[in-house]
Amino acid sequence: MRRVPEQLLRRPERRFIFFGLAVVVYLGGFELLHHLFWAHGVLTDVGEYMSYGDNMRYGRLPYRDFAVEYPPGALPMFILPTWVTYNYADNFWWGMAALGACTLGLAALCRPPRVAIPFIAVSPLLIGTYLPTRFDLWPTALVMLSLALLLRDHHRLGWAALAAAFTAKLFPFVLMPLAAIWTVRRRGWDELWAGIAIGAGVVIAVFGPFAILAPRGLYKSLIGQLSRPLQIESLAATFIMTFGHPHEIVTHGSFNLAGHDTVAAISSVVSALAIAAVWLSFARGPAEPARFIRLSAACICAFIAFGKVLSPQFLIWLVPIVPLTRGRRGLAATALLVAALVDTQVWFPQRYFPYVYHARLAWLVLVRDLLLVALYVVLSLPGPGPLGSWLRVRRSRTRRAPPRSAPLPRRPRADPGTP
Repeated sequence: MRRVPEQLLRRPERRFIFFGLAVVVYLGGFELLHHLFWAHGVLTDVGEYMSYGDNMRYGRLPYRDFAVEYPPGALPMFILPTWVTYNYADNFWWGMAALGACTLGLAALCRPPRVAIPFIAVSPLLIGTYLPTRFDLWPTALVMLSLALLLRDHHRLGWAALAAAFTAKLFPFVLMPLAAIWTVRRRGWDELWAGIAIGAGVVIAVFGPFAILAPRGLYKSLIGQLSRPLQIESLAATFIMTFGHPHEIVTHGSFNLAGHDTVAAISSVVSALAIAAVWLSFARGPAEPARFIRLSAACICAFIAFGKVLSPQFLIWLVPIVPLTRGRRGLAATALLVAALVDTQVWFPQRYFPYVYHARLAWLVLVRDLLLVALYVVLSLPGPGPLGSWLRVRRSRTRRAPPRSAPLPRRPRADPGTP
């Protein structure tokens, strides 16, 4: 009987220990956000979430008895912290920490490169205080669950998870054409129709009760998200804030720019074209796992970078998926994401209101948005990527050519007299 090498037996243990350490680092980063400079000037949405949770706990129906800004799939994150203890903020904080640890585990199931898990483990310190004070880790975890299932060819479950992510926050719809192409290439049209049917069932199950009992409130919530004006941190708005004299207004729960509806419409069109370009690129190439992950990250990045709304918490969506990109392109993309995260922490939340009312550090917000545009370019360009091509060119130039004076060795001729 052949003996199994001892190194193969140790690999699962090493992976388990490595993942355990990554979870400890991640949770430690979450706890550290309570201290040092992160504890000052926090801008949180937890109070709004608590009002939603208290209303539901006392029997009031969302969208009918009180207005809710978010889709119905987000409601569990608002009511669950009311069932644990009386400290809603701490319950919500550690609920997000648990979701972040789950996201880390789901990223580990996507065959990540070596730098991905350590990066995600330290990401709470790079993101800052808007990570545990927003519910965006909930749809992010569902998106990562969907990608992990689709990569392992569990397409029907993957479509169910993707539909659930869509019901929590609408941005995962940009991944649906990629998922459709992936499913058709891997398992055929029958599997795609089955996955779409299951996903539609999930959407109907979540939206259906509120569409029947509170249709007007649900419609106002959804149309309010789609009809938002130019938000003050979006790419177009930061150009205006940096080089112009805009007029700020408060609508839809955020600071926006008044009188720029045309610019907002153009931003939406540019975002749609950038996303469609990624869909077309994936359709024209092979259905490989690395391309699927990379272009999924590019779709989400396009939605964030070119849209008319760009809140800091949108960067949370990118953290677990961008470092899954392989090779030098992945290193370049992760570096750009780190720069965008650090840039955001410089002005948000401590210097956010000076930016809103006096346009201070507007150039820094503009730099953050341009970093996201550069991240989209790095992720979406076909081929090995601009950084890899540049490095290969540099290497080819540095190779030393053989001197001309030295003749090349010649193969000796055979003696014509020998048989």
